Amino acid sequence: MRSCTVNKLVIGGDAPPRVMGVLNVSPESFYHDSFIPTNEIHKKAVEMIEQGADMLDVGARSTAPNAQAISGAEEGARIDAALKELDGTGFTVSVDTMNPWVLDICLKHEIHAVNDIAGFASEAYAKRVAGSGLPAFVMATDYTPGDAIGVAATEKALATVVGRCETAGIDNYVLDPGIGIWTPFRSYDDNWELCRHFDAFRKFDRPLLAAISRKSFIGNLVNREPEERLSGSLAVTGFLLQKGASVVRTHDVKETVDMVRVYERMVKTP
Repeated sequence: MRSCTVNKLVIGGDAPPRVMGVLNVSPESFYHDSFIPTNEIHKKAVEMIEQGADMLDVGARSTAPNAQAISGAEEGARIDAALKELDGTGFTVSVDTMNPWVLDICLKHEIHAVNDIAGFASEAYAKRVAGSGLPAFVMATDYTPGDAIGVAATEKALATVVGRCETAGIDNYVLDPGIGIWTPFRSYDDNWELCRHFDAFRKFDRPLLAAISRKSFIGNLVNREPEERLSGSLAVTGFLLQKGASVVRTHDVKETVDMVRVYERMVKTP
């Protein structure tokens, strides 16, 4: 597997599984307890790094299907304020936005990667990323986030994303199969199938992102609200590591780091 390097952090290849902590500055988030006010961003970031996070992913708008929409100006103002709290820390930071104008704001700060759930469907966005030289996390998308339904469609969408990266001249990236209920057309069963066949996406020879933390397909199975989905999230994470995930995006850094360490010990060759 080819690797991706983010601020000297190697993801994939022979590197151990990495943990990406979610810094959520969107009060509209489906998981309300994860929202972090601006004046607590620095404290939460330090806590996550001390707990073992390899990098932090900052997002300022919810992408859940029924979430309240916000303007690009509001997203930009939120993420600008959050990134000011992280400047000078030396922490490895990615920004979760699919808006090229919001990305322009982010580029004024010390960021090290972009996380685009639209999979470079925006040519303008891809050009900005290429011009910045930043690595990227890119999700399986044809036209809108989550529009690929099923394993075969997801493979096809990832192939499209790979093509967009090549066209833009971006060669340092991680692929995200996009597990989650992104549109009303995707079912809970669709997501379980993506998990079961996660290893199918290794065919692209790129590191894979597992982003399933406290998502609704887990809640539907165990009949739990987001605040009570930690154990289910850890169970799915362990399975996806076996299937080839190179980096785990999570709200729960401490518990996920512990789980990854146990997983590594179990599979380590004596």
